[in-house]
Formats: sequence, structure tokens, C-alpha cells
Amino acid sequence: MTRKMLLTTSLATLLLASSAAQADDDERLPVERLDGVLEQAAAFGFTHYQEIEIKRDASVEVEGWLDDEWQADVRLSLESGESLEEERQRREGGAWGLSEADVRLAMEAAVAEGMAEFAELQVDRDGRIEVEGYDADGRELEVTSRQGERDVVEVEYD
Repeated sequence: MTRKMLLTTSLATLLLASSAAQADDDERLPVERLDGVLEQAAAFGFTHYQEIEIKRDASVEVEGWLDDEWQADVRLSLESGESLEEERQRREGGAWGLSEADVRLAMEAAVAEGMAEFAELQVDRDGRIEVEGYDADGRELEVTSRQGERDVVEVEYD
């Protein structure tokens, strides 16, 4: 009886760990696929990016600006590029965030530090960019840089 219970508990633990690992895998994307994400976002109309985040359901959430008046938060299918959910707000003060070139520069800096898969990229109003992802060994890392600069400010491993 004890042996059967131990086996059942071990199997349940293994299945939970496997499910958690699969969920983590679904929230990241190889850095080579960033081009496709940016193409989808540009096709939707984004001109400035504040956040790009990979989601579990094979989608990506993009927050940013469509022009100087409209800010948007959109979830796009990674497969088809279609909009799954969107919210737009008219805002004053003009667009801010990263251009497509700025996003690529930040990702190049992250790749130079060993990032193989990314999970999230975000920028604040001061131009501080954080790219979260994983190295080739599956270790989490966060690379911080500044908008328009090639140099890395900080690298953190979790």
C-alpha cells in the first residue's frame, strides 16, 4: 500500500512538473521569431512599442501607439497574426516608446548577452528597456539597456 501510494505521489509530482515546464515553454519565443512579431504588429498599425509579451495561448500582447493620438493594447495570434483582443484609447501628449529599430537594437543587446528565447520586452518613459527571456540552457535572464544605445546597463540571472 505504501509503495503504491509513493508511486502515485511520484507520478503526480512528475506530471505537475511536466505541465509547469510546458507552460513556461509556451511563454517564450525563439529570438529569431521577433521579426514575425514585429511584422504582425506593424501590419496592425503599431508605430511605437511600450511592451511586447509572449502569452501561453500562442499569442503575443503588444502595447504601444498606433499614431500620436491612439494608444493600443492588442493580443495577436502568433500563427495567423489576427487580432484576438484589442483595446484602444485616445490619449493626449503624443506617442512614446520604442521604434521597430529600437526594439531590434535592444534584442541584439540581449542576444549578445546570451538570450536565446524572449518572453517580454518593455520600456519606461525614461527609455530604460528590460528584455526578459532565457539562455540556451533554459536559465532566466533579464537584460537592461537604454533606448538608442547598444551598450547593456545590467544583466540579471534568476
